[in-house]
Amino acid sequence: MGDAVSKDTYTPQQRTKYRQQLMNDLEVFDQHLQKAEFGNRGTIGLELELNLVDEDMQPLRKGTDVLELLGEEYQSEIGLHNVELNHPPLTVAGDGLRQLHEGITARVTEVRQAAEQVGARIAMIGTLPTITPEFLAEPGWMTPENRYRALNNAIMQSRGELVHIDFANEEEFRHEFEDISPESTCTSMQLHLQVPPNRFASAWNASQAMAAVQVALSANSPLFLGRKLWHESRVPVFQQSIDTRTPELVAQGVRPRVWFGERWINSVFDLFEENVRYFSPLLPEAREDSGKPIIEGQSPTLHHLNLHNGTVWRWNRPIYAPGKQRAHIRVENRILAAGPTITDIVADAAFYYGLVKYLAEETRPVWSRLPFETAEQNFTYGARAGMFARLDWPTLGRIDVATLIQDHLLDQACEGLRALDVDEDLITYYLDIIRQRARTRQNGAMWQLRTLKALTPTGSKPNSPERRAALAEMLRLYLAHQSTEEPVHTWKIGG
Repeated sequence: MGDAVSKDTYTPQQRTKYRQQLMNDLEVFDQHLQKAEFGNRGTIGLELELNLVDEDMQPLRKGTDVLELLGEEYQSEIGLHNVELNHPPLTVAGDGLRQLHEGITARVTEVRQAAEQVGARIAMIGTLPTITPEFLAEPGWMTPENRYRALNNAIMQSRGELVHIDFANEEEFRHEFEDISPESTCTSMQLHLQVPPNRFASAWNASQAMAAVQVALSANSPLFLGRKLWHESRVPVFQQSIDTRTPELVAQGVRPRVWFGERWINSVFDLFEENVRYFSPLLPEAREDSGKPIIEGQSPTLHHLNLHNGTVWRWNRPIYAPGKQRAHIRVENRILAAGPTITDIVADAAFYYGLVKYLAEETRPVWSRLPFETAEQNFTYGARAGMFARLDWPTLGRIDVATLIQDHLLDQACEGLRALDVDEDLITYYLDIIRQRARTRQNGAMWQLRTLKALTPTGSKPNSPERRAALAEMLRLYLAHQSTEEPVHTWKIGG
């Protein structure tokens, strides 16, 4: 969804023509994979979504105003209270993690300074706890761009009925929305990993296998519209808010557009082929209307395939990127919520890159011993229970996720980072943050829940004045801790 589109509705003729061009692109992609040389630098990158709030900690629709003060590395999001920053590619070897840390810090500082000029503050958090159903019901929630209007129109037309959000944990939430506004509450970070096509399947399978560990370790969205729900509530909210299926289609087994997947793969082509086979196009924008060329450098742009790929929200998404010299393939890891601090973000990145490297190069890889259905169940368990989840893992059986991380996966991530030639002091520093987070079981989600309880020791009901005041105070404390850059496992509860 990073590309602009020229209109917000499409005709049957446009859809029919687009489908034909989409099939042609898939065939061109297959041929290009077999014959062309691809980039092989193994670079990493990152996207980070941010919330804008006012002095009272309420969401503030100033995204367009903030972006007017920033450069090309910053983009809009569907919610007008959000902005996104993009970190350029770099190598993880040597001091790459330090460069990533410094680069994110510099860009977040730029956004903060721009936000201050328009009377806003920024918050790195998976779901802004002070957002209310009333805020999402107001017509001005959406950034006024065709790509967002078109996406909303296409999803609502496909559904033919209201968006129904329904899930529970400690508390429950059921509500119907007239559009896809709940999607705007899901602010995340995406880690990018460039790999050559012949190693993509191993990297993607490894990313899928460890997805449950990631979401449990780094959960930071326990509060959705004032309710205490899943530790990573982004997962059910995102899936339900842009689901194009009616209940009857769900019962028939039609696949959701926010998708974990259904099998381990042998090639990156498998994923693109599934996207074309299982999902109808939402944004049938012609290449000519978009202004895209057929070829960029020596690579086909594959406009139709790439645009379609952007409307299938896999938790680990395949990316094809044409380039001036040669195209490249990368995994876009979409598991993690934004925040809590840049230090935590880089620690999460180090853990991901190191563990993927290790798992992808095992002689007998984890996915050969882990049924795909079990990996998906693990992911749900991790999102619901966070650091208190129990996961199924090959040779270990059902195991506490904190124990799995401390006793097994951290050593593997360490070996992986060493194989990537990461400086030893950086390996020690960032993986120790992961170790301490697992030891204390305090990630962003647990700090939020514990602090909310400390602020309302006798309890409070959702939507009550007491709950809303406590949520605002909790967010104020969260931002104060965030500004110190001390990792979340060190944060004091309730202050």
